[in-house]
Amino acid sequence: MKRAIFSCLLFLLFSLSALGQTDQDLIKRVLNKFIDGTTYNYPDTITSAFHPGTSMFLYNGSDTVWSVTSEEYASWYSRKAPGTRNNRMGSIVSIDVVLDVAFAKLQFIIPTFGNRYYDLLLLKKIRGEWKIVAKCTSAEPIPQTPQEMIATPVKEVVIDSLNRPWSMAFLSEEEAIIAEKDEDLLLVNLTTKERQKISGLPNDVGREVLIDTTKHEQGVFPSSTHGQRHSFNAGWFQVLLDPDFAENNYIYVSYAAENEELASTTKVIRGKLSGIQLTDVETLFLAEPYSHGLFHYGGGMIFGPDGKLYITIGERNFFEHLNPVPPLSQDISDKRGKIIRINPDGSIPNDNPDFGPDAIPGLYATGIRASQGLAIDPVTGNIWFSEHGTIQGDELNILTAGANYGWPHRTTGGYRTKDYNPPIIPGTEFTNPVHFWDQTVAPTGLTFYSGRAFPQWEGNLIVPGLSKGSLWRLTVEDETVISAEELFIDDRVRLRKAVVSPRGQLYLLTDEENGKLIRVKNAKR
Repeated sequence: MKRAIFSCLLFLLFSLSALGQTDQDLIKRVLNKFIDGTTYNYPDTITSAFHPGTSMFLYNGSDTVWSVTSEEYASWYSRKAPGTRNNRMGSIVSIDVVLDVAFAKLQFIIPTFGNRYYDLLLLKKIRGEWKIVAKCTSAEPIPQTPQEMIATPVKEVVIDSLNRPWSMAFLSEEEAIIAEKDEDLLLVNLTTKERQKISGLPNDVGREVLIDTTKHEQGVFPSSTHGQRHSFNAGWFQVLLDPDFAENNYIYVSYAAENEELASTTKVIRGKLSGIQLTDVETLFLAEPYSHGLFHYGGGMIFGPDGKLYITIGERNFFEHLNPVPPLSQDISDKRGKIIRINPDGSIPNDNPDFGPDAIPGLYATGIRASQGLAIDPVTGNIWFSEHGTIQGDELNILTAGANYGWPHRTTGGYRTKDYNPPIIPGTEFTNPVHFWDQTVAPTGLTFYSGRAFPQWEGNLIVPGLSKGSLWRLTVEDETVISAEELFIDDRVRLRKAVVSPRGQLYLLTDEENGKLIRVKNAKR
């Protein structure tokens, strides 16, 4: 009883003491948690100083930018026994407080090497409690393992003079099929550089045209001999091998198909490849209706672990206000703005989600705007897909049967149509993105990395982008992105596809009239 009373008195005294503390005092307590946790290897203490999910910018060097979450950062300090002192001394240099926001400067010294660096921290008072919400450091990263000391990615051009290549499928380590958006399907030898056109393709493929982007009527850009050449997405898109290609020789191609009225839509075909000839061509999926405007076709394809073919179909709108009610991507009777799941022969799997009697055949997920890239996590088997926003709003999602990914009701970005606010169908549930960017990336054909050149990248998600030519390496654990590194920040080029060869070489396709196939090599190996 006496012990309980004594404990209550101690708690009361502590509470009264805390009430008398200033914001400066409370902030110092948080900062000292961070210093003590990193000095003596207490990851939980470090985590408690941060607002959950806080992103921190670690360094800018070797042509990369790297950021991680506070949880991933704290986990680095679990590699030594708790209480083990690290070779560093930390101290608070300054604290500036403005209402419920604070800025702190910390100094760290590594006595053995005489190194000095600084951490700049942004704090926010949330529900009466101060938390670190951003961190930037002047320190160079300390490699955690010998493998992490040998990652110096460099580019090597393997093939050039490609006409806006969109995708690539390896037949072997030396041979691949490359789909040029504005030209042909090519059989390419990566060793001899020989390229051959594949014949037997349909003749209804839509092409890029001369347009005047200063003129538009209801979001449709008309043809004009005095216009500007603009890189919309008409042409050949994804080329994909059948999982049993060695036995059946089937390849699958998605493209922008055009009708006699010059309207277009996304179409998926398959045929048998014999040498450089495609035979037995058949249509598997046609995303009718045809419509005008050379944008937002989607066209991404992948075979899932279940052997089914997954296809992304874009919404096909340039301005949001052109959407009917309900919006196209939310209308289960419309093929646009969806992800489709079919059998390899085009038939509909019996275990597809049931959206009701009015749903289009093959419907698997809704709420898609302009998705192009699909990739399978080799650990979990999850299918990840990239999604283009309008004004920012670029996302990564994990595909789930029956999910609604929110467009155009939900976006992490903005709209071209100001004050757009469509009514939501009652009872609709939306699936949030796994990851999104604060800047415009325009993510395209992503892939999970596995190879010898960069063993420390094993299982990382490689995401290329069209906007500013960004290339991202994301560390993934289950369904969470825990760190993001932007590669080649001093050598940007528009990128359409990342793909890993059978022997683990990482290749990139550039989205240019003089398009290139680039191999990413490790300069230190």
